[in-house]
Amino acid sequence: MASKSFKASRSNLSSTSDVPDAHNRPPLPPQVTFARRTSSGRYISYSRDDLDSELGSSDFMNYTVHIPPTPDNQPMDPSISQKVEEQYVSNSLFTGGFNSVTRAHLMDKVIESEASHPQMAGAKGSSCAIPGCDAKVMSDERGVDILPCECDFKICRDCYIDAVKTGGGICPGCKEAYKNTDLDEIAVDNNARPLPLPPPTGMSKMERRLSLMKSTKSALMRSQTGDFDHNRWLFETKGTYGYGNAIWPKEGGFGNGKDDEAAEPTELMSKPWRPLTRKLKIPAAVLSPYSYADEYLNIPCICVARLLIFVRMVVLGLFLAWRVKHQNNDAIWLWGMSVVCEIWFAFSWLLDQLPKLCPVNRSTDLNVLKEKFETPTPNNPTGKSDLPGIDVFVSTADPEKEPPLVTANTILSILAADYPVEKLACYVSDDGGALLTFEAMAEAASFANIWVPFCRKHVIEPRNPESYFNLKRDPYKNKVKPDFVKDRRRVKREYDEFKVRINSLPDSIRRRSDAYHAREEIKAMKLQRQNREDEPIESVKIPKATWMADGTHWPGTWLNPGPEHSKGDHAGIIQVMLKPPSDEPLNGTADDTRLIDLTDVDIRLPLLVYVSREKRPGYDHNKKAGAMNALVRASAIMSNGPFILNLDCDHYIYNSQAMREGMCFMMDRGGDRLCYVQFPQRFEGIDPSDRYANHNTVFFDVNMRALDGLQGPVYVGTGCLFRRIALYGFDPPRSKEHHPGCCSCCFGRRKKHVSVATTLEENRALRMGDSDDEEFNLSLLPKRFGNSTFLIDSIPVAEFQGRPLADHPAIKNGRPSGALTIPRELLDASTVAEAISVISCWYEDKTEWGQRVGWIYGSVTEDVVTGYRMHNRGWKSVYCVTKRDAFRGTAPINLTDRLHQVLRWATGSVEIFFSRNNALLASPRMKLLQRIAYLNVGIYPFTSIFLIVYCFLPALSLFSGQFIVQTLNVTFLTYLLIITVTLCMLAVLEIKWSGIELEEWWRNEQFWLIGGTSAHLAAVLQGLLKVVAGIEISFTLTSKSAGDDMDDEFADLYVVKWTSLMIPPITIMMINLIAIAVGFSRTIYSVIPQWSRLLGGVFFSFWVLAHLYPFAKGLMGRRGRTPTIVFVWSGLIAITISLLWVAINPPSGTNQIGGSFQFP
Repeated sequence: MASKSFKASRSNLSSTSDVPDAHNRPPLPPQVTFARRTSSGRYISYSRDDLDSELGSSDFMNYTVHIPPTPDNQPMDPSISQKVEEQYVSNSLFTGGFNSVTRAHLMDKVIESEASHPQMAGAKGSSCAIPGCDAKVMSDERGVDILPCECDFKICRDCYIDAVKTGGGICPGCKEAYKNTDLDEIAVDNNARPLPLPPPTGMSKMERRLSLMKSTKSALMRSQTGDFDHNRWLFETKGTYGYGNAIWPKEGGFGNGKDDEAAEPTELMSKPWRPLTRKLKIPAAVLSPYSYADEYLNIPCICVARLLIFVRMVVLGLFLAWRVKHQNNDAIWLWGMSVVCEIWFAFSWLLDQLPKLCPVNRSTDLNVLKEKFETPTPNNPTGKSDLPGIDVFVSTADPEKEPPLVTANTILSILAADYPVEKLACYVSDDGGALLTFEAMAEAASFANIWVPFCRKHVIEPRNPESYFNLKRDPYKNKVKPDFVKDRRRVKREYDEFKVRINSLPDSIRRRSDAYHAREEIKAMKLQRQNREDEPIESVKIPKATWMADGTHWPGTWLNPGPEHSKGDHAGIIQVMLKPPSDEPLNGTADDTRLIDLTDVDIRLPLLVYVSREKRPGYDHNKKAGAMNALVRASAIMSNGPFILNLDCDHYIYNSQAMREGMCFMMDRGGDRLCYVQFPQRFEGIDPSDRYANHNTVFFDVNMRALDGLQGPVYVGTGCLFRRIALYGFDPPRSKEHHPGCCSCCFGRRKKHVSVATTLEENRALRMGDSDDEEFNLSLLPKRFGNSTFLIDSIPVAEFQGRPLADHPAIKNGRPSGALTIPRELLDASTVAEAISVISCWYEDKTEWGQRVGWIYGSVTEDVVTGYRMHNRGWKSVYCVTKRDAFRGTAPINLTDRLHQVLRWATGSVEIFFSRNNALLASPRMKLLQRIAYLNVGIYPFTSIFLIVYCFLPALSLFSGQFIVQTLNVTFLTYLLIITVTLCMLAVLEIKWSGIELEEWWRNEQFWLIGGTSAHLAAVLQGLLKVVAGIEISFTLTSKSAGDDMDDEFADLYVVKWTSLMIPPITIMMINLIAIAVGFSRTIYSVIPQWSRLLGGVFFSFWVLAHLYPFAKGLMGRRGRTPTIVFVWSGLIAITISLLWVAINPPSGTNQIGGSFQFP
């Protein structure tokens, strides 16, 4: 196979895009070198230094063929040549990086097993019959060979071109002239359906993507190359490409307006407009106190719940004033500590409660979505989906802590999602560069050939095979097709074999690598003997590499790390596991060779890409945030979906229509101002009692719904549908018109009346500026996004494709119907080569990636910071709670793992507080209550300081015989009663309208104290060390693997793993238990017992111990496996019982217990 060098040839948005890179060297051109291993074991490569083994150089041949198109040498027809090119791309492993050539290694196979689906990399196909050539025969979407001659002689693309151009058009098989050299007609003959033709060649790629945006008569519309010049069109014509009026074609279109006005389609204006989403009032029967926030979410309504908050605020103020005035002169130190803690608790409660003033519920209408985007219209006569594309990101880093089987199930649930196949793309980020993850993803792509059509045929839910086959309910319920039982049994058997293959991959890779390494050593020894005939033979040391299934070196991390093959030092890798599907549905046929009957079932699979970004020593790779930004850039070049859904590797799609639900918000009126749609996190594998509040229902069902009534929920790291343009750091459309002011959430907002000139200025596209006066300059894009013209060209395309449908006059920033029904662009090698360059370790140097663009760096909780930056620019977000959970994942049920998880979150919050992302520094575009919510995110870990002091106060009170007040008088008890009752009433109301259980609320309260006295305190100390001393804290991944006991689903719950975070809670419990015993003893034996002080101290001690009960239970472990800590507890309990016995049965000579024993 001849190697090829590909150069980019795309239209540029900026004339200054070719800036030098960070090391003052011009960027390398996107060149691709093909290197493939033939059946005879030879490599045919562009250069000898990229071979996996340099032994036996005589076996290699190197040559390059450059055939520029000339009038007498035209390339083959684009429609088929591009598809064959795409097939080559999907069978190639692309590698490259800093200061290196991008190479595309053609792989005969990706996994040991056979790949049968025609979209999959390394799919089995016929070989070329030309002697000396073992390339694959051209094939169509079904994998059927395209044979240009009637004799059915099998020939590959390159040999066919040689036969037509230089061989006189003679078939090498039958020696007859080809009757037809138009491969489009050959495709028609072989498949009874023509392959889709590309748009006219006179149109640029940008114009093809924006198909309905017609050019005007101005000569400025085209550049010297003939491509559509968006720079000139945007600023030198009357075009309104961007925020504002919908763009409707005037020339030969369906205009119904005046010459200078944008027209709207008649058939849409005549229809009654229906919204895609609704805000729902909280039912009065469930919660009458809570009022419903109106459309603008800022109309204040006096209701009982808000009245309760107001009453509690007043009582808290009066109580604190009373506490300050009435000192305890007998124990001024005890009084002082308690008052300071109580003031902080009141402030913390206020920060938590104020953002809950406007809770809302929302619902979607999927029928309206289907009617608007997938129903035949005059602009879309075939009813082809007009929905925008979605790129799904799945991130993983360590196959040991994140099992490949879990990641593979997540991938399968994505590939089987109920969304247009041609609009869906899945990108897997393997930040560890492990061959185990690579081959597991290839196995998942192979199994998807069976699983995805099975899900579509029988409407399976959930579409994660592991979860589906482990369902406790009847799997045959509501299944009407007669062959369902047979199909399910066969697919279940295939899945069991799939699991065996996945679980055996580590041993398989190790055995394979050992075998190849032994072969290389033998070959090296033979070569040494030939070169040194009479000299003694020395032992040959060859680096022990990790080998792929096709017998070549793995370019990523090796099992035995070596130079340029370790976790922090390896090349960038991109492998198209499943090439992009055809534009039209591809239904299965009644084929006896298939496992199940797929007649009339679409067998296409979405695009699946494996990505491992380049890592080199000396570069800060910024952990998960850096990996996500690499995916943003690579996906923008390869598929450029205007929306991005990011999922953790252990969070799978539980509701196959979740993406459609999220799209209802993005495509509804005002949806162009939404930066993301956040879905709640739901978890599986949690113990029934939820000992450590892993479900976190108070946060996801109370706090997040309350924030939805403000500017939107915070971003929580997974299960979030982003608008790509918002991730790029652009401002929302109509940002001046919607300038809310800091108090707009509390008082009515007056809509600004703006002039026509101001409206045109505000409706410009892609505004990026922290101030309203900053002008958007296209020449600055390379400095912000890097020097990839491919990436810069994709930005306005993503903005246009992400607009709502302009089917209503109120939708100002819409797009015409049918604009997204055009076929996608085919993948070519230059595109993937550019994707390799943008995931290199140097690409982000001297750019704004991680500072303003993409996921934000500088915090271990990059998710909260990223969402904060978007809200700070004026974007809104929405919380989408679906009837059926959208996504489900796993959470650590082990106490130690849970504490470390909370520690990571709290440390990120402390980092946010001491950074420029502090909500106190927010812009005026962020609403006041939203700012308070973000302020609480940064402040809540500091509550641990006061919480620990307050937990020791009862013990100190019992030890000293004093209390926080002089006496338990009526005033103190009345204040305490009102505060407690109002708090309980507010909790009950939250429980009712959110739908959570009382037990869940109580578990949350318990773990709030457990985390506050352990992980939060450590987070504050670590944060202060980082700010003051600059000491960075490293965190490990939360393990997603189960416990060792496979018979017990919750075996990990009982594992006791010691950590220093346990010291403060254990100390609190021990001191409070001892203090209770000492207090009882002192009071009983005192001449004048102070029972009021004893009861006050004992009551608060029991309050502390009740909250720490789950922690104490976790220390006990499992019955029969008693850890050492239990003996310590036994000793403490024995001492306590002994003291109580002495108090009850005093020594001889004492006739009375504590004088006169009576209650106060």
